[in-house]
Amino acid sequence: MAWNMVDKREQRVRFVVRASEPGGNLSALCREFGISRPTGYLWLQRWQQSKTAGLEEKSRRPQGSPQKTAAAVEQQVVELRQQRPDWGARKLRPLLAERGVQLPVITLHRVLLRHGLVRVEDRHEAAVQRFQRAAPNELWQMDFKSPKGWEQSVGPLSVIDDHSRYVIRLAQTGTTRSGAVRAQLDQAFEECGVPEAMLMDHGTPWWNGAAPSGWTELTVWLMRQGIRLHFGRYRHPQTQGKVERFHGALEMARRRRGLPAVEQRQAWLDEFRYEYNHVRGHEALQMRTPASVWRASGRRYDPQPPEWDYGAEAEVHRLDRQGQLRLGQRSWPVSGALSLQRVTVQRVGESTLLVYFCQNLVREIDLVAQRSTAVDRWAQPPTCKACPDNTV
Repeated sequence: MAWNMVDKREQRVRFVVRASEPGGNLSALCREFGISRPTGYLWLQRWQQSKTAGLEEKSRRPQGSPQKTAAAVEQQVVELRQQRPDWGARKLRPLLAERGVQLPVITLHRVLLRHGLVRVEDRHEAAVQRFQRAAPNELWQMDFKSPKGWEQSVGPLSVIDDHSRYVIRLAQTGTTRSGAVRAQLDQAFEECGVPEAMLMDHGTPWWNGAAPSGWTELTVWLMRQGIRLHFGRYRHPQTQGKVERFHGALEMARRRRGLPAVEQRQAWLDEFRYEYNHVRGHEALQMRTPASVWRASGRRYDPQPPEWDYGAEAEVHRLDRQGQLRLGQRSWPVSGALSLQRVTVQRVGESTLLVYFCQNLVREIDLVAQRSTAVDRWAQPPTCKACPDNTV
């Protein structure tokens, strides 16, 4: 999902929540959000039909295509692919040409996609839009480098500021265990303050692929620090482009300079981090260094934060040991990682409940369909007029 869709999704969730409040003025609300009344009605209609999932950006692809490849030609492509399932579009093209079928490689690839003949792990979409946060510490990106060439089971852990490209942390942990990562983040928060948001992939230890919600002990700890969490699309490393680009520079240094012995490895990483931050000019920064653009966050770190204050008007519940929300005679699954944590419930109309933990929307409950659904991690919390920052 392109990054600009994150903000669109957040805007639409906020809009429908506000529009569903009693006495809401739709015309005034549309003016406040900078949209037309037809657009406002469209968002409400999509919400009524599909709830949060209906607010995703829809494809603008035309329903009809007069130049679409003929069905008979597509069938030949499918048959060749089934005969040679390990061949891609470039290799299939000469065989089709022998049959008198001339098609561009991109057209062949699209035919294979339409028929479900390209594995998910073999799909590599280019980044169609670059993004950069407006100020330091609005977003940090975090990832482990590939272990290839590092003589360990995992490569270094990197944390980089999205705006300045400043490398917050670069450490050879030797493991992806939650405790080791948290220790590094503890030091990062102590030295640099706490960011507003963090972006990661769907990897260990910040994501649990076996859990419906995906939350882990580490992500719950991050949310308690007041950090909004975002996750990139599956198998789309370009979403975390800043940290991936940094890993490219780190890999080039490893190949050309070589690595010292394991016991000297962290000192080598520290030296490279200093060079990257303070010496090496960055083209995206008009050849300024990341250190000249970055500044520490004003949000101070509390190792033992108090329970989140949702505001006096919020409907607050404490989940049970299984991470379930008890409402009346019914228990609704939220997340096992949130066992015994306090959450707030935002009621939208008479049939929908939005469940938030700290600033993150984690669950959507449909009382009519009797369904509890994990929500994608790019929606903001409901507004609260009593709160100083207008967020619950």
